Amino acid sequence: MERISYRVAFGGIISAFCLLCMFLTGVFPLLYLTLPMVCGVLLLIVAEEVDLKWAWLTYTAVGLLSLFVTYDKEAALIFIMFFGLYPLLRNYLNRIRLTCLRILIKLILFNADMYAYFYINVHIFGLTDLLESFEDFGKYGGILLLIFLNPFFLMYDVALGGMCEFYRLRLKPRITGKR
Repeated sequence: MERISYRVAFGGIISAFCLLCMFLTGVFPLLYLTLPMVCGVLLLIVAEEVDLKWAWLTYTAVGLLSLFVTYDKEAALIFIMFFGLYPLLRNYLNRIRLTCLRILIKLILFNADMYAYFYINVHIFGLTDLLESFEDFGKYGGILLLIFLNPFFLMYDVALGGMCEFYRLRLKPRITGKR
């Protein structure tokens, strides 16, 4: 019984921190990408401390609540579609032994995710007029942006791995007092 209460309390605290970060995207609009990234790292801590299933539950709760709490719906959408989702999927993808195949699958996932994000922003949030005002660049700008973002995604993936190791080797021993 103690273990389930620990899970609920830990998940609730991390969810509260994530929702605070998501709320702050409305206060600090320049951080609409950075704060959802922070939430993804917090989800990695849940996966490390409790387990991956509990991290998925926390992700679902934060994703749904961020739609209501967050003023910046685009930040909530990018958290739900990528920055909250990818850190959890990364645990499964890193089990693929062949490095080239693993990187290829990660890039395909990223590109499909960003395409879906772009499509939802344009067609649901009504940015079609904005794209039409850019003329030819509006038609091909999404593809060019996607090609440009792939190296940044790979750097983000490496940074997530570094954050996991930093937490596991530096922060966790200081928090728990175990060396």
